[in-house]
Amino acid sequence: MTQSSRQIQTQVQKQVQTLSPQQIMVVKLLELPTLEFEERIHAELLENPALEEGVESSAEDDSLDNNSEEEAEYDSLDDYLTEDDIPDYKLRENNYSKENQAEEIPFSDTTSFYEILLEQLRERELTEKQVAIGKYLIGSLDDDGLIRKTLDSIDDELAIYMGIETSVEEIEQVLKIIQEFDPPGVGSRDLQECLLIQLDRQKEQTPTSQIERRILSECYEEFTRKHWDKIAQKLEVTEDEVKAAIDEIIKLNPRPGASLGESIGKNLQQIIPDFIVESFDGAITVSLNNKNVPELRLSREFTTLVEEHTKNKKNQSKESKDAMFFLKQKMDSAQGFIDAIKQRQNTLMSTMKAIVELQRDFFIYGDESKLKPMILKDVADITGLDISTISRVTNSKYVQTNFGVFSLKHFFGDSFTTEDGEEMSIREVKRILLECIDKEDNKSPYTDEELSNLLKEKGYPIARRTVAKYRQQLNIPVARLRK
Repeated sequence: MTQSSRQIQTQVQKQVQTLSPQQIMVVKLLELPTLEFEERIHAELLENPALEEGVESSAEDDSLDNNSEEEAEYDSLDDYLTEDDIPDYKLRENNYSKENQAEEIPFSDTTSFYEILLEQLRERELTEKQVAIGKYLIGSLDDDGLIRKTLDSIDDELAIYMGIETSVEEIEQVLKIIQEFDPPGVGSRDLQECLLIQLDRQKEQTPTSQIERRILSECYEEFTRKHWDKIAQKLEVTEDEVKAAIDEIIKLNPRPGASLGESIGKNLQQIIPDFIVESFDGAITVSLNNKNVPELRLSREFTTLVEEHTKNKKNQSKESKDAMFFLKQKMDSAQGFIDAIKQRQNTLMSTMKAIVELQRDFFIYGDESKLKPMILKDVADITGLDISTISRVTNSKYVQTNFGVFSLKHFFGDSFTTEDGEEMSIREVKRILLECIDKEDNKSPYTDEELSNLLKEKGYPIARRTVAKYRQQLNIPVARLRK
């Protein structure tokens, strides 16, 4: 056997956990924000005649009306952990009595980053599989609009959580399509690719364009270290030509996702919050914003027909048996959909209550500095849910609070440990950095090195390079441009 034939016959073994159709449905419903969730329910009502609007009249449902368990008040983590699971998937009308309050809360009136990219995905002629991969990739982008996961890991996640068997090559093809979206650079896997994509998308090619591209592709390490002389020597161009190219490169956007949020303007689309969190006198109330989601039940007509067929099994003709099979199939599908919705709502509430418990001070006082360091694993540990599930719940979901509407991702952030060993949110460090800059002398603004020293004096040993990164994230220019 030749070497080439041996290579062809080589097989790669890969353990993949297969999800049932019911689990896949739950995962897909979890990812939907409120508006899309409502649309999905109405579509199912049209497709399945065994499903209808209405409340099942049973002893269990009567008890649910009295308990109102989907809206929960708790003052401690112990209270939260001792609560029963949410028994029903729909907030009762008496649970959402403050119908007009939503209009009084300041909503964000910009379209979400995810929705803008999703709209561009819909405009492409793609297969159903490519659309599913594209949605997953868009949902995996970080706040900068970059994708930090490896395509291998995304391949595994698609198989495990979405039941999609694909390959790294197929994923990369879809990723290349997303990289054609606006803003330029979105979907890049690192800063180098982000900048190169932006160069390729430029309509006007300047005399320095070729040098810019060569700097990023051939001398990227030297570029990050600001070794302009080495770049000039390696590319056999003058240092003036290098500096001219660098001046153009630094005009590119290293954070296309963040810039999109600033540039899309106002009045594009009002965000519909998925959760309502209210606080009064230290007590916090959490509820789902399901005001427009109808109650669902199995069709009474279908149920009656099934009961009649069951009673007359002996005398059934082939046509009757076929009709029975159709009825049962639709009934099973309708019940599966109802169960999936219940699981979605339970998971959403469980996740939101955990976030509120971890960020309790913020939801009571509305003070950004009180946001604690929190990662997906923290919420997963409280809820007992998988980290990937928490990620799906928090993606493209919003919560209405006493202080405005916020993306759930707003409450997650890295931590920083002070010299005293205190763990503090990066937001708090940025706030202190901003205070230092606000108090500086406009005629002689602080350099990044001086800001680093100031922060060290306050107990935050942050390197100059980190100060520069935080300053850029706060959209604050360098010292010479702040005069």
